Amino acid sequence: MQPNPVLIRIGPVAIYWYGVLIVAGSMLAAHIASKLSRDNGHDPEIAWNLLLIVLVTGVIGARLYHIVSSWDYYRLHPNEMFGLQMSGFGIYGAVAGGVVGLWAFAKYHKLRFLEWADYATPGLLLAQAIGRWGNFFNQELHGYPTDLPWGIYIAPEHRLPGFEAFERFHPTFFYESVLAFLGFVVLLYLARNWRQGRLWGDIFFLYGVIYPVIRYFTEFQRPDAWRIGGIPTAQWVSLAMVAFFVPLLLIRRKLRRPNMVYIPGTPWEPAEEADEPALESPTLAARPDEQEGE
Repeated sequence: MQPNPVLIRIGPVAIYWYGVLIVAGSMLAAHIASKLSRDNGHDPEIAWNLLLIVLVTGVIGARLYHIVSSWDYYRLHPNEMFGLQMSGFGIYGAVAGGVVGLWAFAKYHKLRFLEWADYATPGLLLAQAIGRWGNFFNQELHGYPTDLPWGIYIAPEHRLPGFEAFERFHPTFFYESVLAFLGFVVLLYLARNWRQGRLWGDIFFLYGVIYPVIRYFTEFQRPDAWRIGGIPTAQWVSLAMVAFFVPLLLIRRKLRRPNMVYIPGTPWEPAEEADEPALESPTLAARPDEQEGE
């Protein structure tokens, strides 16, 4: 049976599964961020306000990444670059756009970027795991043909050129969804329980290793991948991210300063005599009456 990408129609308005899943995943991510930040003394409403900004910048980044990856098509169909269609988003673009939105939000509200990145990234992986199911309803992000029992049926109009004679394909979206969920479990556990030796930003930087590794291997099951030099572009990006974040995790431990150290239950505050990196702006601790929140 072929899945319907539209969840429900209300007159001329169509509500797509993809959009519903993205919003649901984003709200769960904001809920997790609000709880993690509240445990560290922040007003949980900050995470919900942040969600609005990150959603907008994330969607813009995701769409721009997709347009660049499919430029041969969109340069001939410029009227289709932007609109309400619920397909054509790049995860790496969404992450980049979301990070820019988080940085701008933190800078404007005088919050520490790396601290809030730590709160946000476990839920981000969960949102990615949920959002990937939008590809199932859109009959996209499938892999090569397979006879395995878990292969999924792809309708003829959604099959890639050269694979028209096949019916069942690897569910690449499912592989990435499962691995992203496992990554979420790891990051959430660390965010809640890693107390000794942790620095602000460690959870965020670990995401910068975990997801690229997941994406690198799932790209082997992407016959439609955007390629540079015969290699999927997402694999190039994944390798670059791992090459950046792994040394960064190690170097920060050698540069360890008191103001970089994570202190459980306490919002980060700038050390009196520390010269803080430009990337990291000071945070505002919640008032005692705000800490009781929800």
